[in-house]
Amino acid sequence: MTQPAAPAGSDRGGLPYALGAYMIWGFVPLFFKLLTTVPPVEVLAQRIVWSLPLCFVIMAFRRQIGEYVAALKDWRALRLLLASSVLIAVNWLVYIYSIFTDHVLAASLGYYLNPLVNVVLGMIFLGERLSRLQAVAVVIAGVGVAILLAGALDTLWISLTLALSFGTYGLIRKVAPVGSLPGLAIETTLLLPLSLAAAAYYIGIGDGRGFGSGTGISWLLAAGGVVTAIPLLLFATAARKMSYAALGFVQYLAPSIAFLLSLFVFDEPLKPAQLACFLLIWASIAVFSFDMWRKMRGDRMIEIA
Repeated sequence: MTQPAAPAGSDRGGLPYALGAYMIWGFVPLFFKLLTTVPPVEVLAQRIVWSLPLCFVIMAFRRQIGEYVAALKDWRALRLLLASSVLIAVNWLVYIYSIFTDHVLAASLGYYLNPLVNVVLGMIFLGERLSRLQAVAVVIAGVGVAILLAGALDTLWISLTLALSFGTYGLIRKVAPVGSLPGLAIETTLLLPLSLAAAAYYIGIGDGRGFGSGTGISWLLAAGGVVTAIPLLLFATAARKMSYAALGFVQYLAPSIAFLLSLFVFDEPLKPAQLACFLLIWASIAVFSFDMWRKMRGDRMIEIA
């Protein structure tokens, strides 16, 4: 049974797990750059195919197979996870495409926007109320996106698709009555038939680029399952050991690493509109983070009192 998240202000050793998860996610463009000769759809299909066995191994070790089976029998949970599986597949495919087409900057912007999207979705669908500072943060981010509309429209769809797909995915997983790892296993199970069909298609056409074309490429595609499952497991562990508010501060590590990689490793050009947007997003994050810190500090003072 999944343990509840730690209360606000607590930290039972979850920070190393959170740092591990977000560092892997931040550096993962380096891994996918090794696969740019492979069609993005095949990379996604192989990533799903190889994730599932690893999920089962980890679930068996953590004694969560029962939770997986129970969720498969729960029609409400299954419907929610079918929707989340489509969203995460879209998110993964667009992310892989952004790396293959040298748009890591746009991808990093999408994940910078993600927590602000979460706030707006929570307000619309969960009845959560925005604080005054959160509203200011959302408005600042909105101005940044508007600037991109004017000066970098060609990559805006990548940023918005990543932010909205992962934000909506998180919203569905928040209300789905199943734990993080069993939920991921069910999502990959639901995606498996299409993934196997896509993988078989690319192996069948034998274009010499994908799985089976060489030992190195085949092992890298199989390793995509590890790259998928391990950070999610670290994240799930961190979420149980520390408050989500504290976890929120760490999540900016991944897009920050991707941003630096795009500039200094992949030599992507930084357009003026993108620079202006990033500056506004960082200002928005600063306001948002200050509001989160203030709330955490207030909760801690209440606990002490």
